[in-house]
Amino acid sequence: MHTVQPEFVSLNGPDNVGKTTQLRLLAQRCPGFQPLGAIHDHDPEPWARVAAGDYAQWWFETSTTVELTEMLLVSHAKRTAAREEGHTGLLDRGLPMLLAVATATCVVKDGLTVREAIETVAGIVGSRTFPPETSVLLFPSLDGERSYAITSSREGRAWTGVYPAYQRTLHAVLLQQADQGLYTAVVNCEDRSPDDIHAHVAAHLPAPPLTDGNPR
Repeated sequence: MHTVQPEFVSLNGPDNVGKTTQLRLLAQRCPGFQPLGAIHDHDPEPWARVAAGDYAQWWFETSTTVELTEMLLVSHAKRTAAREEGHTGLLDRGLPMLLAVATATCVVKDGLTVREAIETVAGIVGSRTFPPETSVLLFPSLDGERSYAITSSREGRAWTGVYPAYQRTLHAVLLQQADQGLYTAVVNCEDRSPDDIHAHVAAHLPAPPLTDGNPR
C-alpha cells in the first residue's frame, strides 16, 4: 500500500520541551527530511527590526494583535515556500502552534478570554489556506500547571514581567487545541528520555521519503 508522504512535519510545544532535540533526531533519520527551522529564518528583516528595540515591549505592548499575527502568518508562508520538491519539510513550530502563540499573546495583551482571543485570531487568518502538515505536540505534562512548572524550572532563570502569565496561557491554549484534535499526535514527555520521546514521535509519522535508497 502506498503511503502518501506529508509535505511538512511540525514539532510544537512550549518553551524547553525539547523541540530542537527532536527536530535534530528526525533530520538524522533520513535525508528526505528537510529542516526548515523557525519562521524568522525565512523572513529575517521584520523580526530583526522589532528585535532591535525592546522586543518584549513590542511583543506584549506596542504591537497590535493584527500586526503580530500577520507577521507570524507571512513568515510561515515564506518558510513553507522554501521546501524542496520530494522532501518533507521539518518545521520548528507549525501553524497550530503559531496560532496558539498569537492567541495567548492576545489574551494577556488585550485582556480577552481564551475563547474571544481564538475568535479574534481566526478572524485575522480569514479564508487564507496553508499547506497541510503532520503536527506533533510535545508536552511536558498533560496537567497544565505541572507542565508550566517543568518548563519554567528548565529556563535557568526566573521568568519576569508578563511572561509567566503568557506562558501559563499558552499552556492552556495548547491543551485546548489538543482536546479539539488540532494536532496529529500529542506526546506526553513527562518522565521520558529524549530517545523514548523520539520513538513516540516517529511512531506517529509515515516512513520518511527516500533520497538515497534507504532511510538512515
